[in-house]
Amino acid sequence: MRVVLGVEPKNLSPSYSEMERRAIVNRVNHKRIGVSAVTFVAITAFLWLSSPALLGKEHGTKVKETAEQSAKAAKVFGAIMQAPDKSIPRDLLARAKAIAVFPQVIKASFVIGGEGGRGVVSRRTSSGWGDPVFFRAGGGSVGWQIGASATDFVLLFMNDESMGGLMKDKFELGAEAGIAGGPVGREAGAGTDALMHAEVLSYSRSRGLFAGISLKGVVVRPEDDLNRAVYGQTARELLGHDSDATRAGAGLLSFLQAIAQYTPASGSGP
Repeated sequence: MRVVLGVEPKNLSPSYSEMERRAIVNRVNHKRIGVSAVTFVAITAFLWLSSPALLGKEHGTKVKETAEQSAKAAKVFGAIMQAPDKSIPRDLLARAKAIAVFPQVIKASFVIGGEGGRGVVSRRTSSGWGDPVFFRAGGGSVGWQIGASATDFVLLFMNDESMGGLMKDKFELGAEAGIAGGPVGREAGAGTDALMHAEVLSYSRSRGLFAGISLKGVVVRPEDDLNRAVYGQTARELLGHDSDATRAGAGLLSFLQAIAQYTPASGSGP
């Protein structure tokens, strides 16, 4: 980068005094120096923002977020299943193609904010549960249970059609797949009407109350900045093939372990 100083503008009238002539030259040079300085600062800022050290720090932050989300989802799922009289029936879990957990969703962010809750999804593979994949959910109506408190949501995807919805850029529950509040407790078995007709079964837990709730209108979207940070792949790529959780780091395995504790290694499907 070269700054040219002392360049005198051409075509100045002979009537200008030497002082006037120098003042004009100085103004021109100052303007050129200012433009050069701004350009230099912009280039320096770009190089700094794209430096490997900064990118590495951002990547580390995203990986940490995925581990935290996985741990929260595992805790929620485990707490729900430890109440046998008010838990998700295990025969439904055995038939589910995928399980999603969205912990601590706040009503303001879920319904109004647009960003919604952050969650984790794992699909069933031929020999176990696949890599945890990260999603957001928002919009729709979530009923009176939430109030002003945080609410946990669990979704069971019961067939291949609903699983296919997760591989889209966005997936509206109730519009693109039938959804119903899932049954709870020991008395609710796999032969219920909910299982026969709904592609997605949904549950919520708020203020200690756990029950089936229809999340019609809720839109689920992949959080691919996190998926790429951990796997180098999108949610569509991760869910689109039958692979085990061989790429998940130790920090993500807690969610898979929580699911596996209450489900068989593989299911026969509905």
